[in-house]
Amino acid sequence: MRKRVLIMGAAGRDFHNFNTVYRDNNAYEVLAFTAAQIPDINDRKYPASLAGELYPEGIPIFDEKDLVELIVNLKVDDVVFSYSDVPYEYIMHKSAVVNAAGANFVLLGLKDTAVKSVKPLISVCATRTGCGKSQTARQLLEILMEQGLKVVAIRHPMPYGDLDKQKVQRFATVEDLHKHECTIEEMEEYEPHVVRGNVIYAGVDYEAILRAAENDPDGCDVVVWDGGNNDFPFYQSDFHITVTDPHRAGHGMKYYPGEVNLLMSDAVIINKMDTAKPKDIKKIRKMLAEVIPSATVIDAASPISVADESLIRNKKVLVVEDGPTLTHGGMKIGAGSVAAQKFGAAEIIDPRPFLVGKLKETFDIYPGIGTVLPAMGYGEEQLRDLEATINACNCDAVIIGTPIDLNRVITINKPSTRVTYDLQSIGKPTLKDVVDNFLTKKGIGNSMEEMAV
Repeated sequence: MRKRVLIMGAAGRDFHNFNTVYRDNNAYEVLAFTAAQIPDINDRKYPASLAGELYPEGIPIFDEKDLVELIVNLKVDDVVFSYSDVPYEYIMHKSAVVNAAGANFVLLGLKDTAVKSVKPLISVCATRTGCGKSQTARQLLEILMEQGLKVVAIRHPMPYGDLDKQKVQRFATVEDLHKHECTIEEMEEYEPHVVRGNVIYAGVDYEAILRAAENDPDGCDVVVWDGGNNDFPFYQSDFHITVTDPHRAGHGMKYYPGEVNLLMSDAVIINKMDTAKPKDIKKIRKMLAEVIPSATVIDAASPISVADESLIRNKKVLVVEDGPTLTHGGMKIGAGSVAAQKFGAAEIIDPRPFLVGKLKETFDIYPGIGTVLPAMGYGEEQLRDLEATINACNCDAVIIGTPIDLNRVITINKPSTRVTYDLQSIGKPTLKDVVDNFLTKKGIGNSMEEMAV
């Protein structure tokens, strides 16, 4: 008898767990996926073209609210939890619900799900969403390229569209973002890479993606895994970097699977030290010394700059921040909020009286967001709602704290200025020191040539 399996997910880790553990495995029958965290991903199917020969009709995706009914009606044996950035209390409540309905609650680990690359692979992950993975990955790529290496990045999945078309996606130009009909969330992660001349891959089938990246037409010496949320890598890492955020000190030991990233770290970055309280930085240092004393600790900041300070100073501003950081990341501020304070805004306008459409639902689900606006853009409807909300807001100017300029994807009828931010190491060791040391040990890059001289 095949074990009857249901996979709880959010269009990312769930598909990867299926592909690596269950797809061609006659010992199991995956009956359904459930969807959470991301809007409008239920009522779809994981297509037969990706599901393999055992699933000629594909696999249905249901709303997670129907979990108990599905377990009972489908006679499920195992429920596999497969999404990230949730507190331990939350995940154990889910386990209790599953167990009470009669099924086993399963968490899969690296041994069964991490694919091995034939190239050296460096992973960048975090303890929570919004710690600063993206700027860390960007700087890492620059360091590797300075060593004369051809580097290909692979981003954690965000397959919210046509899964058939998204099996393997390669982004080398801004035009590729339009060709693949990317959402705001996808653009925010891919565009900063391609505008720097880097190639980045993403999609659904991450073994196929890895093989394509290893054989990229422009060449590949090193692969960089650019993680998402606080999920652990889909690949076996030769060097693993975890980014922490002292604004959420202690969260690394309270959120799943952020602690997994922490415990497997070769290097840990304490980011945002320029805006954090000393007591919170001290708390993170103490935690790292206790749980992962072997890891190299890098002190870092995320200094911000704005295109036009005059649009902030003494103005009533609407602050638009990265969506996932505010929602399941749980942050109440971001780069835009820091810019408003730093450059002397007269007032931050509360967007809640002006919310339109699905943005109202976002604030209902995440009431702690407060007086900033998350740039939700998982589809055309959300984009229209975001545009309408911004344009209805009674403000003098808009601060865009998202990784891309929103003016490229929506029409804003007010003056706006964009905030940018990069990783800046403080003192020693720097990220470059740590990466160069890894390359030297691996015998790759210019570091070996310099040693020979």
